[in-house]
Amino acid sequence: MTVRIRRHWGLIALAAILLLAGAIVDGRSALAAYLVTWVALSAIPIGALGVLMVSYVVRRDWTEALHPVLAAAAATISVAGILFIPILILIAHIYPAASDPASLPAFKAIYLTPWFFAARAVAYFIIWTVLGWWLRAAWPDRERMMRAASAGLIVYALTVSLAGVDWLESLEPDFHSSIYGLLYLCFAMLDGVAFAIAAGLFLRRPLSGINGYSALLLSTILLWGYLHGMQYIVIWSGNIPAEVVWYIKRSANGWQFVLAVLAFGQFVFPFFALLNSRVRRDRRWLLGLCALTLIMRGIEAAVLILPAIPGVAMLPTVLMLAPALVLVGCLMLAAFEIARARDGRLFSFAIVGRRGTVPRSTR
Repeated sequence: MTVRIRRHWGLIALAAILLLAGAIVDGRSALAAYLVTWVALSAIPIGALGVLMVSYVVRRDWTEALHPVLAAAAATISVAGILFIPILILIAHIYPAASDPASLPAFKAIYLTPWFFAARAVAYFIIWTVLGWWLRAAWPDRERMMRAASAGLIVYALTVSLAGVDWLESLEPDFHSSIYGLLYLCFAMLDGVAFAIAAGLFLRRPLSGINGYSALLLSTILLWGYLHGMQYIVIWSGNIPAEVVWYIKRSANGWQFVLAVLAFGQFVFPFFALLNSRVRRDRRWLLGLCALTLIMRGIEAAVLILPAIPGVAMLPTVLMLAPALVLVGCLMLAAFEIARARDGRLFSFAIVGRRGTVPRSTR
């Protein structure tokens, strides 16, 4: 473990103390802030796993250059799963189905019962971890890579979509959107793409073909905007009160301004910026747009989560966001640095390849 990683532990301890103190004062607000932070940061390894599988199917120069970053980020999924444990323990404080299942229809009451909710969460992280191991073992054999990624993408898309419904949509069990799972899938993929490109640029790897990375980021942003626009149009045209309320909550009490910031910062500004050829070829511009995208993921997580939780006080929640960000962020960053130093392996044991050796990523 490097000295740089050891320095994280002091910040982690301080953040944990502050978060615990906040939980004593206002437990629900502190837990809501933790959930917002966890959703925004855990989507990075989850999204990186999906992008890694896509890079196995679509072989280009960018797939080779970003492989070490994507593999290391995907390896931290198990850490994200461990950090979800506080949510599972205190689930009744923020998830209505856990605190008042009698008010729900029979199927939702059973499906969202705490033990089943927790079992599915554990299953998701086990599946994603196994997929990460499988992908690592397949590298760099092209045939095995294609086979692992083709099967893995099907399982990945299904499980990530279900996870989005469990972790976010179930905060408002009366609301239903058939596209919500895809929204979370795109949320994670956008997080993974932005982090991988930013980490590759920040670590000064020789990323050739900078236009390709700009196009990758732009296409993912366009998919994000398309899915959100589709959900809004379908709900607006249907005019179903139970669904419209979801937007009404996020169009009042100051949330309308947060939505405006999200729309401008995640779609309008990056879209027009990336249409400029000079911006697409500039590493500093691309790094800045990736950083902006990661910041917007936190804002989007807040928009999706906080209006859905009753009894959350804004001031304590905002104050608790900082220690939650430091706690989760430092732990995830430390895990990423360890995995990067071990060629995509977070733990000390290795996955043995076909010839008895560990396939090493190209640097």
